[in-house]
Amino acid sequence: MTAIITGAGGQLGRELVRLAPAGLRLVALDRAALDISNAAAVDAAFAAHAPDLVINAAAYNAVDLAETQADLAFAINRDGPANLAAAALAHGADLVHVSTDFVFAGRARRPYGVRHEPRPAGVYAASKRAGELAVLRTYPGALVARTAWVFSPFARNFLKAILQRLVTAGEAQVVTDQVGSPTAAGDLAQALWTLAARRVGGLHHVVNSGEASRFTFAQEIATQAARLGLVPADVRIVPVRTADLPATPARRPAYGVLDTRHTTRMLGAPLRPWREALSETLERIAAGES
Repeated sequence: MTAIITGAGGQLGRELVRLAPAGLRLVALDRAALDISNAAAVDAAFAAHAPDLVINAAAYNAVDLAETQADLAFAINRDGPANLAAAALAHGADLVHVSTDFVFAGRARRPYGVRHEPRPAGVYAASKRAGELAVLRTYPGALVARTAWVFSPFARNFLKAILQRLVTAGEAQVVTDQVGSPTAAGDLAQALWTLAARRVGGLHHVVNSGEASRFTFAQEIATQAARLGLVPADVRIVPVRTADLPATPARRPAYGVLDTRHTTRMLGAPLRPWREALSETLERIAAGES
């Protein structure tokens, strides 16, 4: 069996490569190797590698820059998945596409289920929702997996940003009024491999168990990181509200917790609690992974 990973240089892509099942012929393509927004390049990659499975971890994730780079955001987040869906359907390959909690408005008071109506706000969110629709309209049997607040030892993410701030400044201001589902890229990757092996299709939510505010998440990062010697013991996480900070070009959802019950039935068990996943990730960083 041959599997292509697109976006293989990002944090999820790297974890998908690390956790790929034994015996699989893996073709890991970063953006330099395959620009998914180029339909001809996508067709050439399918012709060259004849994949049985494609997992699309490529995405434009610059939430604020997207407000002024809409063409690029839509090219990567909408047109790219559409190209992959068309090629996968034509070649008889399974497709897994990764999306985000940002497709929801963020005004809910209970976790968003897969049947909840998306209401994206901002260019990034709209481009990701457009990618979901493009995939499912072109290839209804594909798997679209929404996730949230992804962290890992690699690339740019909230965890790495908090660690850097605590090391350089000794404290970090973090909002208390944004709540979501922290998710380890490795746990997400393992779940995607499992769902792909079971040929699950349709919309799914894949996040670690539990929820947290950005402030609570940062507090846990600081506590565990200090215990491992990654940051000084006397660092501080300072609570603020979103309105207290300078406005960003794109609005962040105030609430983005995802209901995973639909997906848990397919996996057989929920993903482990996010604090456990964070602990393992910080231990990997302490061991030198980054």
